[in-house]
Amino acid sequence: MAVAAALTLVAACTINAPAESTPTTPDQIMPTATTSVQTAPTDSAGDQNIGARAPGGGGSETSPFSAADGYVADDELLSPFDTGYPAVGNLDPDLLAAVQLAATDALLDGVELFVSSGWRSERYQQGLLDEAIITYGSEAEARRWVNTPELSTHVTGDAVDIGPLDASDWLIQHGNEYGLCQTYANETWHFELAVEPGGVCPPPLSDASASSVSNDAVWEE
Repeated sequence: MAVAAALTLVAACTINAPAESTPTTPDQIMPTATTSVQTAPTDSAGDQNIGARAPGGGGSETSPFSAADGYVADDELLSPFDTGYPAVGNLDPDLLAAVQLAATDALLDGVELFVSSGWRSERYQQGLLDEAIITYGSEAEARRWVNTPELSTHVTGDAVDIGPLDASDWLIQHGNEYGLCQTYANETWHFELAVEPGGVCPPPLSDASASSVSNDAVWEE
């Protein structure tokens, strides 16, 4: 009887004892957070959309001009071989060939030449002049930087603006080897064919307002 009573007491204690608890970790208290990675918007081709436009496409959201006018966005630099863009493709063939050759040779020095502006339509050139007049406060001051459509060598496809800075610096130093010369002292990016390859470039004009009445002789006062 004593043994039976003892067994009954042990069983009762076992049944009534609290269950052993498992330590709770922080992960069990709060669900683990997940990180969401945001990516830049992409176009239909899957490339990150940074404002690049197809040749002949529309202008920017703020510009009334398009690639068909020779418009190139401020954050866009074109290769001299991007002839699908009118800004490049409508350049004078001799000028384009010289710039392409210079760009090829510049790469050997680790410098990439890009076209920041090339051929422009008359209406685009007039729009740039109108904007410059507002910016500088007078047509006289604006004309130091932007020529009229009648005088602009961009309109005739005889001028090209080169960037970035290391590229224009390289072309100032080596451009005469290709017949390319800096046209205006205040525009280190503006180049035209002015001499035979290997010739000596004439001194740059002070600015665009010093151009002659004919853009066929822009170096002649």
